[in-house]
Amino acid sequence: MKRAPASLQSRALGWLAQREQSRSELRRKLMRLAQRQQRAAAADAAGQADAEAGADAETESEAPDPAALAAPIEALLDHLQAQGLLSEERFIESRVRVRAAGQGARRIQSELAQHGLKLPAQALQALQQSETERALQLWLRRFGQPAADLRERARQMRFLAARGFSGAAIRAVLAATDKPGESG
Repeated sequence: MKRAPASLQSRALGWLAQREQSRSELRRKLMRLAQRQQRAAAADAAGQADAEAGADAETESEAPDPAALAAPIEALLDHLQAQGLLSEERFIESRVRVRAAGQGARRIQSELAQHGLKLPAQALQALQQSETERALQLWLRRFGQPAADLRERARQMRFLAARGFSGAAIRAVLAATDKPGESG
């Protein structure tokens, strides 16, 4: 016996229960799910028509129509937002809280931009003010000791830069962690 696919709303609530989601992320997931459900329904209908009409019947599978799926999904997203279950502000706060320990402000801003969101000015300022301290903590966890040579120092700089820390924060961390008497 084949289990019926979960409704879009119950699936959306399940994803929201796991963690905060951005509207664009939830829309993309729901669209994929709705397209799979539509393809499965079309395949089932074609299979039943084939069985009723015999083997001579044409089986033309209908491709899911994204435009027809978009309206109900947008209505569902609006409903979830109106109920307070989907919140871009909570998503931003959650993402910053999770990412701040290991990423710089630029990387966090970039990730939010991929979701179509922008970091509020106050949160951005707080991230930038704590960036050197967060970069130092990450550097201590990853390396723990000053670079032995210029090649290693460059590797450490690239590591921090790849995680979105500013050049000023990187220079401050490496200056603070240099061996006594060594100049960079």
